[in-house]
Amino acid sequence: MSVLLTALEPVFQEAATLSAVTGLAYAGAVASVAASSVLFRNSQRRRDARATLAILMRRDGKR
Repeated sequence: MSVLLTALEPVFQEAATLSAVTGLAYAGAVASVAASSVLFRNSQRRRDARATLAILMRRDGKR
């Protein structure tokens, strides 16, 4: 069993790294859209940013 774990350890580490990078990228996208929804001067752009934020933060599981 330890041979299997030794062989799969690099795969698990790479998967964890990829998951962390993906999570950080998503958090950065949400933060930039949230800032855009507040900071844009044009009301139409703020509305669009809020709509995008609503799509990104959807939690009910419907797509």
